[in-house]
Amino acid sequence: MSIAYGSVMKSLWLKSTLINKQLNNSLSYVHGIGLSEYMVLNSLFDSPNKTMTRIDLAESIGRTASGVTKMLLPMEKIGLIQKESGARDARVSLVKISKPGERLFKDATTTLDQSSKQILSKLNSKQTSEFLSCLDLLQD
Repeated sequence: MSIAYGSVMKSLWLKSTLINKQLNNSLSYVHGIGLSEYMVLNSLFDSPNKTMTRIDLAESIGRTASGVTKMLLPMEKIGLIQKESGARDARVSLVKISKPGERLFKDATTTLDQSSKQILSKLNSKQTSEFLSCLDLLQD
C-alpha cells in the first residue's frame, strides 16, 4: 500500500488548524487573547527576568520577527507587555511581560489546560505520550 504523503500533510494541517481554532476561541472568549498572544506571554514568563529580545521571542514561538512586532503593538497598548531598550545597545528592543500580563497569563493557563484536557480526553495517557513522541520526530 502506497502512502499519499500530500494527503497526510493536508489532514495534519487541517486537524492542527481546527485544534488551534478551539484553543483560540476558548482563550479569546474568556481572556480576550488568542493562542499566539498566549504563547508570547508564556515565553516571556519562562525567560530570565521575564524579558526577551524581539528576535528571540519570534524564534521561541515559531514566528517571524516582523510578525511578532505586529503582534506586540496591541499587547503593549493594553498593558500586557512593556518594551525596553537594551542596556548595552539601544538598538536592541527588549520585550518584558508586565504584572497585568503575568496575571492574565496565569489565568489563561488554567483555561488553556481545561481546553487542552477536553481536546486530549479522547486519548489515553499512552496514546498522548506516543502522539507527542511522533510530533517530536517530525520536528527533528
